[in-house]
Amino acid sequence: MDQSYDVAIIGSGPGGYVAAIRAAQLNLKTVLIERENLGGICLNWGCIPTKALLKSAETYALFKEADSFGLKADKLSFDFKKIIDRSRKVADINSKGVGFLMKKNKIDVLKGQGRITSASSLEVNGEDGKTTPLSARHIIISSGGRPRSIPGIDIDGKKIIEYRKAMSLEKKPASMVIVGAGAIGVEFAYFYNQFDTKVTIIEMLDQLLPVEDKEVSDLLAKNFKKNKIDIHTSTKVAGIKKSKNGVIVTYIKDGKEDTIEADIALIAIGIQGNVEDLGLQEVGVKTEKSFIPIDQWYQTNVRGIYAIGDITGPPLLAHVASHEGIICVEKIAGHPTHALDYNSIPGCTYCQPQVASIGLTEAKAKEAGHELMIGRFPYAASGKARAIGEREGFVKLIFDKKYGELLGAHIIGAEATELIAELGVAKNLESTAESLLRTIHAHPTLSEMIMEAAGDALGESINI
Repeated sequence: MDQSYDVAIIGSGPGGYVAAIRAAQLNLKTVLIERENLGGICLNWGCIPTKALLKSAETYALFKEADSFGLKADKLSFDFKKIIDRSRKVADINSKGVGFLMKKNKIDVLKGQGRITSASSLEVNGEDGKTTPLSARHIIISSGGRPRSIPGIDIDGKKIIEYRKAMSLEKKPASMVIVGAGAIGVEFAYFYNQFDTKVTIIEMLDQLLPVEDKEVSDLLAKNFKKNKIDIHTSTKVAGIKKSKNGVIVTYIKDGKEDTIEADIALIAIGIQGNVEDLGLQEVGVKTEKSFIPIDQWYQTNVRGIYAIGDITGPPLLAHVASHEGIICVEKIAGHPTHALDYNSIPGCTYCQPQVASIGLTEAKAKEAGHELMIGRFPYAASGKARAIGEREGFVKLIFDKKYGELLGAHIIGAEATELIAELGVAKNLESTAESLLRTIHAHPTLSEMIMEAAGDALGESINI
């Protein structure tokens, strides 16, 4: 193996492996370094296997409603181990798929811990104990992140767990306390609730999914409560102790201290960057609160060393990491590219009802000084939604009143995570309420609700 490269990438998640492929397409000799499995957290322990779990929960929930469709599903039951095993198989297939793409694009892959030794050199400490030195004109750090914990609370992987363990438990717990109501927390709350685990959510901020529009979060909370998920917002966890049968969670709400007992506590309060063991301090790469600051082209403070994805901080999303990887490599290659618009990043949460959004919330748009036009359309008024038995949810579109430009879009309901793509295109093209309304949408579809919401903003909606 020629150990001199144009680009060396540490980490093969959706940032790293995508950057490697784009680099190879641009005729840059590339090496990808990975200490665990190709595909990183997303393909192996995040995005993909969690969606496999959630599909099982969604299917089970649909069977429970079979009678409303004129169907019979007697003696309905589930095999928790098979649900987990299916998720792991899906992850394995995806990881192997990345391996195929590396071979197809003639990208060298080294297994081990990558460590930077200078702005143009690094070494790989392999599982066999051997160290492989490499040289590279450009080094991209895509080492991702891992779950944050609460100071003083030991995640033991048995009674106090994080998301990896939550998606691979051998036995379904009877009860679970989830600390944190971001996307990870609410997705696992939905999953375990569907399979009859007693779920309690504790969130320090004042709503589920704190980054989402309040109307969306309020409806999600209403749905969760209807499904007997206990929710404690504006609540701080003061401690978690292991007991003989599980855990005792101490929390403070409205100045009062109380406790909850459960089999398991899942910590889902966020992600910290994997900045350790990379040689960053030795070569002078700056870090801040476990993340690496970068410029708009992902250059760190050390010329020739770049960083992309979760290691650079929020938004901690796989599709952001992939796009950053492509832009970074194109800039390195001198290929025409563009700076990423971080105000136009879609965010998706795959519980049921699904949540998806892009751009500004109503509160943020007002804070920015915009005079607004807001259009809403409920799923209950959609013929397609009624036909498929999905009446809960709404589309909410936020426009600038002066120019009609789309500022933000928020959807809660069936297939929200698919519907948001149209609004991503619309926002990227600076679409207005009128252009969305005048775009003919096929009938009957859920996407008609977007057209109707735009019409509502203009006072021209037909079906409400």
